[in-house]
Amino acid sequence: MPVALGLGLPQTKQYDIGRDVAVVARAAEAVGYESLWVFERILFPEPAGQGLYGVPGLAWPDHYRSIADPLVTLTLAAAATERVRLGTSVLVAPLHVPFQLARSLASLDAASGGRVIAGLGTGWSLDEYAAASVAPFGKRGEVLDELLDVCAAVWGPDPVSYKGSLTTIAPSEVGPKPARPIPVYLPATGPRATRRLVDRADGWMPVALGAPQLAEQWQRVRDVAADRGRERPVGICVRANARYSATPVPGADRQPFHGNVEQIVEDLVAHAATGVPEILLDLQAPLRDACELVDVATEVYETARAAGV
Repeated sequence: MPVALGLGLPQTKQYDIGRDVAVVARAAEAVGYESLWVFERILFPEPAGQGLYGVPGLAWPDHYRSIADPLVTLTLAAAATERVRLGTSVLVAPLHVPFQLARSLASLDAASGGRVIAGLGTGWSLDEYAAASVAPFGKRGEVLDELLDVCAAVWGPDPVSYKGSLTTIAPSEVGPKPARPIPVYLPATGPRATRRLVDRADGWMPVALGAPQLAEQWQRVRDVAADRGRERPVGICVRANARYSATPVPGADRQPFHGNVEQIVEDLVAHAATGVPEILLDLQAPLRDACELVDVATEVYETARAAGV
């Protein structure tokens, strides 16, 4: 079976989301991409405070300066398409009121005919937490657990009832319901997060850092699943943060998915060989506009399929 290929929707500052999201979404669906994805960043601290991913001194990338709201972007894509699945990679759970986010995802799934994939994470930016979180950074895991509980309740049968530290739902009718059970994916890395993934989620959403690392991490997740008695398979969608270049990127130290079309496809082939069923390519950051994003995404897709991906 070929690997399912997904594409990141345009959210960065060079795009006109009112026009370009629909253009890219329609083109991606027509080419053959099977899913469309959004990510979440809510601010760009200046002067720089905490480093990227919490690493001191690591600069935030310039394309984080203006990121369109993920659910608005995904709604625009839903209205412009018919077939592709619509995923979040990822929503930062503590930046959202659990009940409201559960309802928004359910409404989007109902409106799109059952195409939503809910990728949820805990985030890393203290500046984002200071601006918008519903609980302190130290409670981020607890917030994610409560969000998972609330989603299960809200998406389930009426009457919905729930009592948690952030959320109280008196017995109520809550709708609309999703068109089908919404798959939940988590980007687990550490042992505790991996246990949560295995126990509570439908799939795993790692970032592609190289095929050998992915194979090792994927085996570790499956080992934990076996140890904890999980019977159904753990799904997986790999996020590939690509940096397209018109010319090849030289050197043995080239980062995965950085380079021209041939190099990006070479990395797709290597990562597909690990046995993962789906790879999300986010190509948007260095490109100039929607036309270039569509052109590059089309060339990558067609080259990848010709290479057997």
